[in-house]
Amino acid sequence: MKKITTLILSSLLLIGTVACGNNAKTSTNAPSSTEETGQVPDTKTVQKNQSDASSQVRRNQLNSDIRAREQRNNLTGGDADRANSDLSSEVRSKLEANIPKGQLTVSAKDGAVVVSGTVETQKQLDKIDPLAKQIKGVNSVKVTAKVALSN
Repeated sequence: MKKITTLILSSLLLIGTVACGNNAKTSTNAPSSTEETGQVPDTKTVQKNQSDASSQVRRNQLNSDIRAREQRNNLTGGDADRANSDLSSEVRSKLEANIPKGQLTVSAKDGAVVVSGTVETQKQLDKIDPLAKQIKGVNSVKVTAKVALSN
């Protein structure tokens, strides 16, 4: 019986550890890690990402996610010391809503945010830093994203 209990508990712990990655992605084609820049998206992928991110339903979901995390933070005293996963998710939501054609990955640690991936224009690349800093708890932003060259 002890062996079965140990096996079940260790399996749950392993699944929980694997599932709790700290990277938040703006699209399914965004790089898996902030260490990567990612592939240049083709036109079809860009259009799919844009239509998903610019739909009213998705915008409502993004805004709701940000609002819920802010409210939860305010309940605990509204401190600027935020959970890494909350920062990653809020920055990702902000970027997805404002840069719908981007393929970005966001990670956060102790208020330092790293954004990587690809965007379509230099103007979109320039928007990443100020948008990320709008999120409470973000102290610094490192942008390693690149402008994707058109096919």
